[in-house]
Amino acid sequence: MKVSRRVAGVEYAIRDIVLAARDVQRRGVAIDYLNIGDPVQYGFQPPENVRQALIDAVSRGENYYAPSEGLPELREAIAKKESAKGLSVSADDVVVTNGVSEALDMVISSIVEEGDEVLLPGPYYPPYASYVRLRGGTPVEFAMNLEESSVDIDDIRSRITPRTVAICLISPNNPSGVVFDKKSLAEMVRIAEEHNLYLICDEIYDHITFDGDGGGGRFAGVGGVAGTAPVIILNGFSKVHLMTGWRMGYVAFNGASAHLDGIRENLPKLARVRITTNLPFQYAALESLRGPQDYIGKFVSEVRRRRDYIIPRLNEIPGISCAMPRGAFYAFPRIEDCAKRFGGDKNFVMSLLERKGVLTVHGSGFGEQYGSGHFRIVYLPDIPVLESAMSKLEDFMASSSS
Repeated sequence: MKVSRRVAGVEYAIRDIVLAARDVQRRGVAIDYLNIGDPVQYGFQPPENVRQALIDAVSRGENYYAPSEGLPELREAIAKKESAKGLSVSADDVVVTNGVSEALDMVISSIVEEGDEVLLPGPYYPPYASYVRLRGGTPVEFAMNLEESSVDIDDIRSRITPRTVAICLISPNNPSGVVFDKKSLAEMVRIAEEHNLYLICDEIYDHITFDGDGGGGRFAGVGGVAGTAPVIILNGFSKVHLMTGWRMGYVAFNGASAHLDGIRENLPKLARVRITTNLPFQYAALESLRGPQDYIGKFVSEVRRRRDYIIPRLNEIPGISCAMPRGAFYAFPRIEDCAKRFGGDKNFVMSLLERKGVLTVHGSGFGEQYGSGHFRIVYLPDIPVLESAMSKLEDFMASSSS
């Protein structure tokens, strides 16, 4: 029976690689899982007041369909959060979604048609390219400087064509940990305005920052420089608020931009088609915004401690080099002479898994142009786990060079 060519071509390296790990595990090999950016799987949990809010919502009967655009109180709280970061936004500019993935799907579905092009930061989070291709569009990578946490403005300008409809940013970045400063963000806003392009900014890791602008949780988001530009924020509760399995996200439109009137009117139709998001979890998300925020600082401190261990350790291994991530919880090391020594980054990752039981993700899964020759590590596990994995990686590199 027929299967859509576009669906058959969808890839998601982060989870696809788990299938290979299961085969290795069935052979009795213990696996160090450094592949999925899920804090909850590594022992971090939402605070008690947030869990209790979920239980209370279920207990008092909040188990019916919510409004398609989201619980009004939650939309108000989200607007307040994004306003504090500088965006001109009201509750009417917010749509609550089933995670950022659905938010991204809705936005791409609303703006991309056959032959359109969307600019993505290289390396990029895989679903961006997948959703663009599913709608008949073409993802186009632009260059980032991983060492300086900046974008190549000239490169972006050179890639804009009459078919370009949007520029996407992920800051803090997955997979590299790059956090863009206000100057870079302002330049991106200027380009979007000059060329009448949507600027789609994924800020799901907004308070997980360590250095420079926005360091220590004081995030410098695009909202502060958005002005009247057609900026669309994607965000949610999975990472900062430790609610990955609860699938809570949102779209927030720049209320000061008249250019967004069309999508602001039409995207909610997609929300109505899928009916709603989970109502009890929306009450939990509301509590996560209204309640005490001290747990976020504690979580970020733990993540920074892991980062400060693993990056120097990676750079001590011959044949491996890694820029210092400024946010999120990912490292994106480069493999020296990867194609020659290992036959490519995917072969490197598979060999490391099979020989040492360390599961990472091949860099080309985040875009061939700028991801090839790299691999991504999630540094959320306890430091003893990271120490063990780094020793195995070091042994692997030493044996591969002999």
